[in-house]
Amino acid sequence: MTEPLWHTAHTCRLTPAAREEIRAFLRTAFEGDFGDEDWDHALGGIHVCARDGSGLLAHGSVVQRRAMHAHRSYRVGYVEGVAVRAGRRREGLGGRVMTEVERVVDGAYAFGALSASSAGAALYAGRGWEVWQGGIGVMRPGGVEPLPEEEGGMYVRGVVAGRCPPRRSR
Repeated sequence: MTEPLWHTAHTCRLTPAAREEIRAFLRTAFEGDFGDEDWDHALGGIHVCARDGSGLLAHGSVVQRRAMHAHRSYRVGYVEGVAVRAGRRREGLGGRVMTEVERVVDGAYAFGALSASSAGAALYAGRGWEVWQGGIGVMRPGGVEPLPEEEGGMYVRGVVAGRCPPRRSR
């Protein structure tokens, strides 16, 4: 097996064909459980891709989000669309995607966050991501809407879980 080729680029640097290839890859990798809203969330940031002669093997992206905690706003590197092709899992490709994703998060944001599936939770926990212990909500036109279904599955990097500000200095 040949070494995959790795590519990191902002969404604006991806061709329309490359964006559609990533979108189709994520739909397949998530077995159809990856809709238009999920795709929209994965855009507008840095994409990390691995490929070989047969196409995409792995993907992850980091997009900027705003998080409010204790009446303070933070720039957060939110991780989206982390997936590895079904036939290539357990080869370390997900870890390599996360290494690059974490480099982006650590270099550009106050902290990182992601919502983990039960299948992905072990990868993130094993890399030092911690379950967020606080409440989770989203800002809507009418105010903050709680998202209790996200609690327990939200992981953070670069903070003491459940508390801000970040523990590392810049």
